[in-house]
Amino acid sequence: MALIARLFVVLFAYVLACIAASMVLTLGTLTPQWEQIAPQGIPTAALWTIVGAGTMIIGVVAVLPSFLVIALAEGFAWRSIVLYGVLGGVLALSLTYGIDFAGYTPGPDSLLAHEREVLAASGIAGGLVYWAFAGRKAGLWKS
Repeated sequence: MALIARLFVVLFAYVLACIAASMVLTLGTLTPQWEQIAPQGIPTAALWTIVGAGTMIIGVVAVLPSFLVIALAEGFAWRSIVLYGVLGGVLALSLTYGIDFAGYTPGPDSLLAHEREVLAASGIAGGLVYWAFAGRKAGLWKS
């Protein structure tokens, strides 16, 4: 019974982590253009629509690698907040770039010049939110 309850906690925490990652990704992507966008006013519904769409995309793309890491964390009872933050950032970057990090170098004038930092930050935010809701009690269901 404890395992079934833990599965629901893990799923709920995964959804919250995807929402957090999408929020950081959306706000981090809009930040360089914020001075141009803010005076016109940003409709709240538009931001939440972007966050919702990003949540669904992140959730679908990251489900298999994330649940592999979650299964390892539950099996070995990893509870370190640093571990979840690092693994979240690494997963976000590796899902985006694959193994070829050097092949995607934007120029300094590019709109996406800070893309790696934003992607790593969104993964770290997702990992930390997952830790807050499920990771800090990883493996306790076994005892």
